[in-house]
Formats: sequence, structure tokens, C-alpha cells
Amino acid sequence: MTPSDRIGLPFEDDPPEPTPARRRLLTVTELTAAVRSLLESHLTEVWVEGEISNCRLWNTGHLYFTLKDPSAQLRAVMFRSAVRGLRFKPEDGLQVVARGRISVYEPKGEYQLVCEHMQPHGLGALQLAFEQLKRRLAAEGLFDEARKRPLPLLPRKIGVVTSLDGAALRDILNVLGRRYPNAHVVVRPARVQGEGAAADVARGLEAVGRVGGVDVIIVGRGGGSIEDLWAFNEEIVARAIVAAPVPVISAVGHEIDFTIADFAADLRAPTPSAAAELVVARKDEYAGRIARTIERLGAGARRAIGRRRAAVRALELGRGFAGWPGRLASRARHADELAHDLRGAAAAAMVRRERRFRELRLRLEACDLRRRLGVIRVRLTGAAARLDAAVTRRRTDAGGRLRVLAGQLESLSPLAVLARGYAVCWDEARTRVIRRAAALAPGDRVRVTLNEGEIACEVKETG
Repeated sequence: MTPSDRIGLPFEDDPPEPTPARRRLLTVTELTAAVRSLLESHLTEVWVEGEISNCRLWNTGHLYFTLKDPSAQLRAVMFRSAVRGLRFKPEDGLQVVARGRISVYEPKGEYQLVCEHMQPHGLGALQLAFEQLKRRLAAEGLFDEARKRPLPLLPRKIGVVTSLDGAALRDILNVLGRRYPNAHVVVRPARVQGEGAAADVARGLEAVGRVGGVDVIIVGRGGGSIEDLWAFNEEIVARAIVAAPVPVISAVGHEIDFTIADFAADLRAPTPSAAAELVVARKDEYAGRIARTIERLGAGARRAIGRRRAAVRALELGRGFAGWPGRLASRARHADELAHDLRGAAAAAMVRRERRFRELRLRLEACDLRRRLGVIRVRLTGAAARLDAAVTRRRTDAGGRLRVLAGQLESLSPLAVLARGYAVCWDEARTRVIRRAAALAPGDRVRVTLNEGEIACEVKETG
């Protein structure tokens, strides 16, 4: 307001002086929350490249680490749900590219990267995971050649763990059917690709290992990308192969494909068909050796028979063997006669044995315990009835005698005498009955038993 504007205004209506603006005070929590809100709203998705350091996986499943380059560092956290999706194991010194959002850890006032995805820089995540697991299992000795078992010479029962829908199973069955048609094949279907395939393959190996008589197991599938074959790069499959009770052949993919299962298996086959050929290779080898041996034995036997025939012909021409066919025929006739007599004697002996058998069976049936027990059971039933009648009769007679004796005893009972008005006099201690008045003196105390009750008395005089 200018001075001209103030002319004509009363003094009491002068405008107040302007007051200074009030300062807004923020707590540390409020300021930190504002910074967090600002960062999270503007940096919702960032890609950061750096080297991992101070990497720690807590028992909660969360991963805490620091990303750094030569000039700066950034704290980062990856929660358990995101860690489970990693194909490799983060470790210190590894160069990675991380995707996530920027947030603030309010208790310490530090900004951090909440990582949602991570991949190795340069080398693929699957390839890195493959190399990490391969080094760790090799350090444990799972790939040692000394641990691996030789294939059985002639397997009678062959286990196969693969998909029912894949070409691998058809190839294996075709080779076995062509080269080993009498082989017993046990197929355990398993998923070989996708989520849960590794666990299913491990369960299949365990199930086939429990089947009795299985001599060797083939596990594998046809070719594909590294993602398609990844189930056979899982640790659970490698340990299931090592734990199998019989040798395991790994037949995964094509000849150029290598998986962790190939290193853990007792033998690697470049293809499923090659695995089947390896299983029956020993059979073909042994079949060839047997055929050659049979051929040599036949030739030797034919030569030996030829020599024996030549010797027999030479002997036939000798003078000492003249007429031997007639003598041989005579001996043959005598042998026939002896055989006839022997058959007759055997038949007669058989008839005698059968007759003796029938006699013994009749005697045994006469002594049959079931019949004897029936007779004894009837006799016991009659004896029990007679015993019950005798007991009842004796009880009735004894009851009658008891009632007669009770009546006689009742007539002789002193209580019956008391009931007629008599009484019994005792001394004070009730040790003797007073029968004479002379046995008492004035002042003595006595007890008198009546028919009902008892009274205590004192003697006044005696007569």
C-alpha cells in the first residue's frame, strides 16, 4: 500500500506489519521417507553393471551384496523369491548386470538396489551355473574315474528313465529289439524338460534302482538347446546317478552336448541309440565268441569221430574180431530177456506194494481218531447226564436229612427253653452257669439271659 492510499484512513485501521514465513521442520524419518518416495517413483527400473563383493546368503534366503566399479559402490539386496530364480551362484569377484529398483533402507539411511534379476556379464547364466556346479561336484569326487562301475557282461534286465513321448525311448527300444530281443526292459516315465523335470528324473532313477534284478540303467533324452537339456545339469540328478545301486549310462542330447549327468554317470553315450548299443555290445561279443567256439568244437568233434571210425574199421579187418556182429546180437538178445524179466519183477513188486498199502490204509482208517473221538464224546455225554442226576439226587437227600436234624437240634436248643419262659443265670464274667443258690452270696453280681435280652442283677439273699 502506497502512502497516498493511506490518506483518509483512521489510525486504528492501519494494516498490520507482514509476519515472516514459518519454517517447516522435518524429522529424520520424514525426510528419509520423502527421499525413498522420490527415488522409488523416479528410478523404478534400472540396469546396473558392476562387480560383486561382500556377497552373503542369509538363512532367510535373502542375498545381500555390494556392486562396485573403480570409482563407486552400491549396496544391493535380492529377496528369496528372486534368488530361487537364479541359474548360477553369485559370488565375490563376479562381473554381473543387475536389474532392479532404487530404494532406501531407512534404519541406516542408505540407498540400495532391490535386485529383481541378475545375469553374468559376458558369459551366459546357464553356462556359468554349469561351470560352477561342475567344479563343485568334481571337488567332491563325484566325477572320479575310480568311482565309476563297469557295465555288466550280460544284462538281463535294463532300466530306462526318459519321456514316453520322446524319440529317445523309441530309439533305445528299436536297438534293443533288433540286437537283444529277449532283454527285459523296465521303463520309468519322467519329465525331461521344464519346471520340476530334474526332480522327476531323480525320482525315476531311485524307483528303477529299487526294482529287483535291474543290471543297468539308461537315463537321457534327445537333443535340444541348453535350456531344454538343463534338467540334466541339476545337482539332484547328478547325486541320484551316483547313488544308483547299478551302473548308469547317460545319453543326453547329441554327440556334441555335454551335461553334468554325463560326468556323473558311469558311462556317457553320445546318443540314446548309442547307449542301447553299448548295453548289448558285450552280448554281441559273447555271442560271436560262443559261435566261434561252437564251430571249433564241431570241427574237433568231427575230426575225432573220423579218427575213431578209421580205427574201428581197422579193427574190423583183424582176424580176432571175426564174427563179432553175431556175438553182439546174442548179447543184445540176452540183454532184452533180462530187461523183460526185470520189468516183470518190478510189476509184481508194485502189485505187492499196492496190496500192502491198501491193507495198511484200512487198518489206519479203523484207528481213525475222528471215529474214536466220536464214540468217546457220546460216552462222556451219557456219563455227564448220569453224574448230574446223581448229584441232584444226593443234594435232595442231604437237604431232607439237614431239615430233620435242624428240627431235632432246634428242639434241644437252650434258646427254645428260654422261649418258654426260662432264664439262664451266669456269674458276672459270664464264665460259668449258676445252678445252685449256695454258690452265691449276698452282694454278688450276676447276669441273667432271657429269651430276648439280658439283665444284670445283685444278690440280696440266698435260700
